[in-house]
Amino acid sequence: MLTSAAVLVTALALAGILLWPRLRGSSLWRATITPLASIIGSGFLVLGPLLDASYGRFAPVAMALLCAAAWAFGAAIRYSMATGVETDTARPPAELALARLSDWALAFAYVISVCYYLNLFGAFATRLTPWHGTLAAHLVTSAVYAVILSVGWTRGFKLLERIEYGSVTVNLSIIGGLLAGLVLFFAGKVTAGALQSLAPTLSGWHALSVGFGLIVIVQGFETSRYLGAEYPEPVRERSMRWAQIVSALVYLSYIALLAYSFPKGEVKLSETAILGMMAHVTPILPVILVAGALAAQFSAAVADTGGGGGLIAELTHRRLTERVGYGLLAGFGLCLTWVADVFHIIAYASRAFAAYYTLQAAVASLRAARRRRAGLAFAFAALAVLGGVAVIFGEPAAA
Repeated sequence: MLTSAAVLVTALALAGILLWPRLRGSSLWRATITPLASIIGSGFLVLGPLLDASYGRFAPVAMALLCAAAWAFGAAIRYSMATGVETDTARPPAELALARLSDWALAFAYVISVCYYLNLFGAFATRLTPWHGTLAAHLVTSAVYAVILSVGWTRGFKLLERIEYGSVTVNLSIIGGLLAGLVLFFAGKVTAGALQSLAPTLSGWHALSVGFGLIVIVQGFETSRYLGAEYPEPVRERSMRWAQIVSALVYLSYIALLAYSFPKGEVKLSETAILGMMAHVTPILPVILVAGALAAQFSAAVADTGGGGGLIAELTHRRLTERVGYGLLAGFGLCLTWVADVFHIIAYASRAFAAYYTLQAAVASLRAARRRRAGLAFAFAALAVLGGVAVIFGEPAAA
């Protein structure tokens, strides 16, 4: 009863804060919402069981490494933004070619990431119903694709952004409630001397390659780079930083609390495994987590659909409109939905985003070299090599 009350009170209190007009009216906060929605929605609920089942007691270390890699790639993008990459008319041909290739890589990554988000949406939407199963989940996913596509076609990104804010509010409030419940559950384990220390099921190169296949979990910060029509560069740069800081704190707290609280038999890898685990914390959590999952995946899909449609229009010099871009994302995503499972889609999306980050790090390295910043140029080049390794060797976790 105490845990359920703490979950509900925390969730309602956070919702009140997030709906506070002064916060909602802040341009920095509004700019932060888009990347934050994408990062948090990139797999918060599937992440815990996945890392626990794969890395055991080292799950917090794996999460910290993913966050550190995301911050490093974000730093490369922010450096390019800060040095005027968007307005530089004297960029060398090699840099221009890499930048254009990276934008196309991102457009392709958006196709897969939206598919990933909406497949999780379908899985969670049907999990507690009598129609739980792959077919029902795919039908729900297809229906939500149709909803997002119709909204994008009729009203465009502005309406999507307003829908997104409500979704993020629900999502962050429920995540706050989940963390409050986990704190009490963890404290009870400490008091009873019942903390767990699970052995990892992966080791060596296999553990590393699965980690490469999880980059999509921390992606989304790059959306700040493509909000130039709505916000100036300094606001977008700060919004990316804040989105990464907030999401890293949430992720690390979540994984640290989860990793040592559940015995091996309760950590079974599936896209909806978190529901069974949280039923041990308090019976109310699985129900509200379904709502959180739907809000998270919907808001992330909205963020990447809007970003992807705008990017396709920009890359084609508006020969293809945003609405056509939305249609392309939905069409390819629907095809992938019906031929691949969630864990393979996660790995595909991770490799696609790793390709984008690799090219962005290479662009940042060239820009640093032009400014005679040898140390930065070397660091960004090394980061590009790391991204290239992730593209080649990233692989899915085994369900």
